[in-house]
This record gives sequence, structure tokens and C-alpha cells, in this order.
Amino acid sequence: MKKLRIAAGIIQNAQGNIFITQRTADMHMADKWEFPGGKLEAGETAAQALVRELQEEIGIDATEFQPFETVEYSLPDRHLILSFFLVREWTGDPWGKEGQPGRWVKPSELIAEQFPPANVSVIEKLRQNND
Repeated sequence: MKKLRIAAGIIQNAQGNIFITQRTADMHMADKWEFPGGKLEAGETAAQALVRELQEEIGIDATEFQPFETVEYSLPDRHLILSFFLVREWTGDPWGKEGQPGRWVKPSELIAEQFPPANVSVIEKLRQNND
């Protein structure tokens, strides 16, 4: 089984809103919403991958972030290890550099069914922490 390590950023602004992006039609789990990020490259730490992926995907430079939660999740064809980071400081304005839609939402507006299933515990934690 293929094992993938992924870093994802929970981009949260001063008002508490979170920036999410939508997976494109040609991607695995197409049209689901997600926290921006991507696969670790060889020799990269999760933090290094986070910074690189956020620059590549949404055009920001993460300057302050902390680990939020690590999730392991198995699909029929792959095993995922997702490292989620809470990003509260960055430079630049996030936007979908790869053509993907993006938007700011309140934590209470995060709907687990609209995200890949590996994100459920993270969404529950975000909703609880921000009620």
C-alpha cells in the first residue's frame, strides 16, 4: 500500500476565519474542500513542506505556525499521515494559484462531509475550540 505524508495549513486570520480551498475536478476526492497543503518531498520535514506548499498553492509565506493535529487515515489504495498546522501569521494574500476556488469561513461553517474523511477530527476540534 502506498504511504503518503502530507502537510496541511489551517490558515486562520485575526477575526478567526479559516481559508479553505476546493479540490479541482481532476484530483482525487474532486470538489471536496480542504486545508491547503500537499505531499512531503524526499528529505523534507512536515514544517518545510507546509511552507513550500502554501507558497506554491496559495501564494503566502507562512511566518508563524504550530502543530495542530496529526491524523493517520487509510484508504483502499493508500495510507495517509497528515500533519495539520495552525498558521496565524503569514505574508501575502491567499488565493488559488493553481486555479482552485478558495474562501474564508468561520469555524462554525466548516462541514465535515464537504471535506475528505481524514479531516473530520480536525474540523470537530476547530469547531469546538472556536464556539
